[in-house]
Amino acid sequence: MRRIYEPFGYGDGPVEHCYWDTTIARPARAAPLAGDVHAEIAIIGAGFTGLSAALHLARDAGADVAVIEAKGIAWGASGRNGGFASIGGTKAKDATLLRRFGAAALDEWHAVQRETPALVTEILERYGIDADTHSHEGEICLAHRPRDFEAFREWAQALARAYGVETELIGRGELAARGMGGTAFHGAMRLGLGFALNPLKYVLGLAAAARAEGARIYEESPVLRVSHENGRHVLHSAQGRLIARRLIVATNGYSSEDVPDWMAGRYLPAQSAVLVTRELTADEIAAQGWSSTAMAYDTRNLLHYFRLMPNGRFLFGARGGTGASQPALERRRGLLRADFDTMFPAWAGVETAHYWSGFVCMTRALTPYIGAIGGVDDAWAGFGWHGNGVALGTWAGRCLARLATGQGGVPALMARQPGRIPLGAARRFILPLAYGWYGWEDRG
Repeated sequence: MRRIYEPFGYGDGPVEHCYWDTTIARPARAAPLAGDVHAEIAIIGAGFTGLSAALHLARDAGADVAVIEAKGIAWGASGRNGGFASIGGTKAKDATLLRRFGAAALDEWHAVQRETPALVTEILERYGIDADTHSHEGEICLAHRPRDFEAFREWAQALARAYGVETELIGRGELAARGMGGTAFHGAMRLGLGFALNPLKYVLGLAAAARAEGARIYEESPVLRVSHENGRHVLHSAQGRLIARRLIVATNGYSSEDVPDWMAGRYLPAQSAVLVTRELTADEIAAQGWSSTAMAYDTRNLLHYFRLMPNGRFLFGARGGTGASQPALERRRGLLRADFDTMFPAWAGVETAHYWSGFVCMTRALTPYIGAIGGVDDAWAGFGWHGNGVALGTWAGRCLARLATGQGGVPALMARQPGRIPLGAARRFILPLAYGWYGWEDRG
C-alpha cells in the first residue's frame, strides 16, 4: 500500500483518545482473510460507504458479498467523525456547480442531498440502532463576520427553494435567547435538514445489519494489491486472497495509491480534528450562555463544527493541519484548543481529555465521485465526501450497490471521473498554500 501521509497518520495513535470509544464497546474483530475466499462482489473498506453497499447488496439483491477491511470496522473516518448526519459533500458553491453541470443536474443534486439524512434515519429505525440522535431541527450556520450574516438573507431563500424545507435567520441579538450566547458570532441561519448522532454507534449498527442480511466482513486484512485473473478481481492480503466477479472500492480518505492503481492522485486526504470536553455543569453552561444542542458550524473556509451533546459534553472540531506525524498532530491539538478557548471563553479552563484526528477526502473538482474505475470491467469506486460522509457516504453505498447490480445510475454531478491532482504523491503539500489563502480570506 502506498499512502501520502506519514505512517503515524494511518496507525492507532491519532484515534487513541477518541471519545466515541468510551460510549460503546467495539466487538472483537473478525478473523482476517485466510486462503482463497470467493464472493460475487468484493468491497474494500468497512466504513459508512462500504457497509451500506454491503447491506443493500445482500438485502435488496441477494448478492454474495464480502467486505475486506485493513484494520477494524469503523476504524477510519466513519468511527471518528463529528456525527453530523447533514447535507454536504462538495466544497464547490452552487453557482460553480450550475456553471459546470447545468440547472437540471444541480436540481438533481439537491434532491439527493435531501434524501441522504432520511436514508440514515430509515436504517436506524429499521434495524433498531440506538445512535444517541439529537438536533432533529437541522443545523445552524453561524456568521463570524457581519457581512456573512447579510449574505445569509439571500442564501436562506436559495436554500429554501432548493431543498423545499424551512430556513430561519437568527439575528445577533437573538442568539443568547436561543442558547447560543457568549460568543462573537454575528447571527445565524438554520436549515431544517439533518440531525446529529454518535457515529460509532451508527456504523457498528450498520455493520451488524449488513451481517444479519448475509454479508461477510473480514477485518485485519489490508489489501496489498489488486490483480485480475481469469476475469476475476483478486484482492491480495497477507494471509489470503479474496476473489470476486465485481469490485467496489470504498476507502475514501484512507485510500492507497495502488489499491487499485487507478486511485493514484484522484483523491486528497485532509486533516480534521476534534476535542470533547468533560461533562459541563449547569452553572458552566449558563456562564458561557451556550445551551443549544443544535449541530453548528461557522462561515469560515477553515470551518469549526461543534455541538453540545445531550450528556453535557461539548464537541468542537475543525479542518486544517498539513501533517500526520505525532508532533504535527500535537501542534494541531494546541491550535484547536486555542480556537476553542477564544470562541467559548467561559470554558477556557474546562478539560478536553478527548482529542483525535482523521482524514476527510477531497477531489480536484471539489465534488464527490461515484462511478466506474477506469479501464477495469465490473469495478466501481465511491469517494470524495468532503467531510460530510455520515449521510452522503451511506447514500453512496446504496448507489454503488445498485450500480453493481445494474439497477440504477449516478447523479450527473457525481458521475464525472475525478482528474488527477498535480504533484502526485506530494500533492498534500498543496494544502499549506490553500490553507494560507483560506486563513487570510477568513480574516477579511
